[in-house]
Amino acid sequence: MRTTFDFTPLFRSSVGFDRMLHALEAASRVETIDNWPPYDIAKLDENDYRITMAVAGFSQDDLTITQERNMLMVSGQKAGEDGGQYLHRGIAGRDFQRRFELADHVKVVGASLADGMLTIDLRREIPEGMKPRRIEIAAGEALPKPETKQIEAEQAA
Repeated sequence: MRTTFDFTPLFRSSVGFDRMLHALEAASRVETIDNWPPYDIAKLDENDYRITMAVAGFSQDDLTITQERNMLMVSGQKAGEDGGQYLHRGIAGRDFQRRFELADHVKVVGASLADGMLTIDLRREIPEGMKPRRIEIAAGEALPKPETKQIEAEQAA
């Protein structure tokens, strides 16, 4: 039995977390039957991730990978049937569309298809201005206030 969660109280009491709460709400609505094609998500190190999808029977031309902002979409569409009459069909070859919500600053760095496995490599690249930086502490005299520098510059002129 699947339990659904009501995120309404969180929407009322938080500011700036809209995207995260919408993602949680959407994830709670996903049906358990939407499990094809099977996939793995692995964290390789602090900033590198890998999505591996089992897409047996699909060629490179049948697959499309698109990243738009924080959404990664992988879709597969078979070009056509081989025309054979099946006595048993156990290999799923149906069209699919799989979406992955990506965190800020996560980019696709490469994709490959080998032995029926689609591998998508992702990397989180935090801009230099957003990385933590160490602030040096000056020894000796105190720094003047910013308005003091401006007044001194005006008096000198």
